This record gives sequence, structure tokens and C-alpha cells, in this order.
Amino acid sequence: MQESPHSEATPFHPRSPYACAKIFAYYSTLNYRESHKLHASNGILFNHESPRRGETFVTRKITRAATRIKLGLQDKLVLGNLDAKRDWGYAPDYVEAMWLMLQQDNPDDYVIATGKTHSIREFCQEAFGLLDLDWEKYVDYDPQLRRLTEVDLIQGDSSKAKRVLGWEPRTSFKNLVHLMIKSDLALAKTELANQENDSVLTKQ
Repeated sequence: MQESPHSEATPFHPRSPYACAKIFAYYSTLNYRESHKLHASNGILFNHESPRRGETFVTRKITRAATRIKLGLQDKLVLGNLDAKRDWGYAPDYVEAMWLMLQQDNPDDYVIATGKTHSIREFCQEAFGLLDLDWEKYVDYDPQLRRLTEVDLIQGDSSKAKRVLGWEPRTSFKNLVHLMIKSDLALAKTELANQENDSVLTKQ
């Protein structure tokens, strides 16, 4: 996708094998809907995050590292393009949107997004700030981690979902980061306790 914000009418422009696969799924759904009259809708979901996000994704990578650094379990976090901006929403809000699609009389395609963007740098500031840490002391930049086909800005226009489904995101960016930090801090505390227990057992 090239224009911004991206609506249902924005031409697709995949920049990764994963994106290509999603477009295949999109057109497969469209084909079955038109050919076999299936009640099948496409949710064009922009980045949706939660404490369940995999640790290889940048948001979880940040919250996991920040909480581990806070407890002395990690020293540094290395990231690529800190200026890339994404439209980050909360996964449960997006699940509600998918459910609403299935309640409609007619299937259709919907962009699901917050319409707001924040950079990876901002995500770091918010995450580390919640832990009273200066993110710049702990985050290093490695140009080799930049994607070969980086997309600097991704922003969605979910006005159709609001108009037809009555859907709007309920969770703000700050609350999203807070939820992820809270969950990962509990995980880091468990990790620290396990390490301390192992150390005690080793000394016995």
C-alpha cells in the first residue's frame, strides 16, 4: 500500500513474502464469496498487539527487554529503524471487529485500524518511561536490522468499519503499552525468582 491512510480502496503493494501471502488469502476469500456465495469477509487488520504477541515482533521485543532490564536480567536492546511509524491497536478490540463482520447480513471487506501512528522510538519512550528508565541509555541502533524493503509509514482508515459496523478502537496507544509492560513485568519477576531459586539450590 502506498497512499496514506490506507482504505479498502487503496491498491495493494506487498513488501514482504508474508504480505504477499496475505494478499493471496484476501483474493481467495473474495473469489469464494463471489463464486460460491459464502458469507466470507476480509478484515484488513493493521498492527494489533497484546501481551500474547510473539517475542520476535518489535512491540513485544521492546516490552520484554524493558522489563528484564528493569530487573537486571538484561543490559541492552538492539533495534533497527527507530523512525518507522505504525498504526498499533489492541488485539481484543480487533477481534470484536471481526465478530461484528460476521453479524452483518452481507459480507464485505473492512480496514481495521486506529487511524493513529506512533514510531518505534515513541514505543520505546513509552515502555521504558513506565518503568522510570531512560530508554536512550539502553537501546542501541544496528543498521543491519533494517528491513531490505522498509515501509516508513503504515496508517489505516477504518471509517467504513465505524460507519457500517459501528466499530471504533477503545484502547489507546498508552494503555496498550501499559498492558504489555504490566504483563511482561510479571513475567520478568517470575524469571528473576526462578534464577534466584536455582542459585540457592546450586549452593546447597
